Amino acid sequence: MECTVSWTGAAGTRSGMGFVAETGSGHVIAMDGAPDAAKPANGGQNLAPRPMETVLAGTGGCTAYDVVLILKRGRHDVRGCSVRLTSERAAEDPKVFTRIHMHFTVSGRGVPASAVERAIALSHDKYCSASIMLGKMAEITTSFDLVEVA
Repeated sequence: MECTVSWTGAAGTRSGMGFVAETGSGHVIAMDGAPDAAKPANGGQNLAPRPMETVLAGTGGCTAYDVVLILKRGRHDVRGCSVRLTSERAAEDPKVFTRIHMHFTVSGRGVPASAVERAIALSHDKYCSASIMLGKMAEITTSFDLVEVA
């Protein structure tokens, strides 16, 4: 896996702290810094997510992928899955994640709560590389709601 991240600020773009990531699979992700009122040249323009937001989003995508795949492989009639991640970061540099909570909302027909709980645990403990990696620094907790659909 590879990725190239390029600073776009030198190209005279609107944000002096914008970056573009080009992934090995050929996709592009824009990132930008937060505005800095004290030193505008050192801040972004809030045109895209912050780099640490993309880390959190990638972690959510990784674990949601696992949960859906595990439920589908278990032949459960899963119809939807979302995960809301909330986090806390250290106050001092490096401002690593110290706590992450993942709240899943899974919808389907006749999906047992035990299957959802198992899928989340398997993702958290065995399959999701991103959350397992972040879990070495941050306390990660999970919860879920199960929504029955007609």
